[in-house]
Parts: sequence; structure tokens; C-alpha cells
Amino acid sequence: MVSRDVPSPISKFKPAWIWPVALATTIFFASARSHVAGPAFQSSDKIVHFLVYGLLGSLVCRLGQGWRSVGWAVLIVSGFGATDEWHQYYTPGRSAEVADWVADTLGAALATSLYVGWPRYRRLLEFPLGRKRRVEIAAAAGTLPPP
Repeated sequence: MVSRDVPSPISKFKPAWIWPVALATTIFFASARSHVAGPAFQSSDKIVHFLVYGLLGSLVCRLGQGWRSVGWAVLIVSGFGATDEWHQYYTPGRSAEVADWVADTLGAALATSLYVGWPRYRRLLEFPLGRKRRVEIAAAAGTLPPP
């Protein structure tokens, strides 16, 4: 018989970890491909790195609280970016670039700083997209859907 005072490992599972793990897994599998559909011009590759790793940084940062979570999120995402570049080095048809890793780290640093330091940005990212939001939009427009 299991004591109710001892939490099970399942009760400690945080569903919020699903999103950063899913994005990191997607990045890993995309990096393992010899050819990835990319942007039209070469320098926009850094913009894509900046944005994707900024999103990953925000997803990791939201698991904690305050500025301490910014430091940990940037450290984790930067480390993941470095290992991703190392992984690409061994993938046929791909190469590792320090500039990609710098874009990864800067994207994570900016996104996490905005997430913690700018409440309006954080509210925008955390706004629910379910039925409640659709009803609020319809009410504001004066076109409520039938119940």
C-alpha cells in the first residue's frame, strides 16, 4: 500500500515541460537531416536561429520565476544550441557555425529578458486561445455565436 504523504513521480510531472521538450526534439531531428528547407537568402538563417531559440528560451523560462529563471533558461538553451551545432558537424551536408550558436544564445537572452521584464509581453504570450477568447472577440465585435 502506498502512503499518501509521499508524492508519486507522476504527481511531480509538470505538463509545461512538454512544449520546450517538443521544440527541442523538433530542432534535433531537423538538424539530423542533410538538407533542411531554409530561407531564401543566407543571412536570414541567423534570424531563424534567433527566433526559434528565442521561443525555446521563453518556453524554458516560463517554467521558473523571476530573473533567476532567465539565467538558467539562457544557460540551458545556449548549451543546447552548442550541442546542436556539434551534432550538425557530424551530419553529412551540414556544418557547424559559431555565428549560429551566437544567434541562438542572443535570441534566448532577448526573449527571456522580455518575458520576465515586460509584463505586457508576458501576458500576450500567456493569453489563452480557447473558446473563451473567441467569445470575447465576438462580444467585442457584436457578433456572438449561437450557444
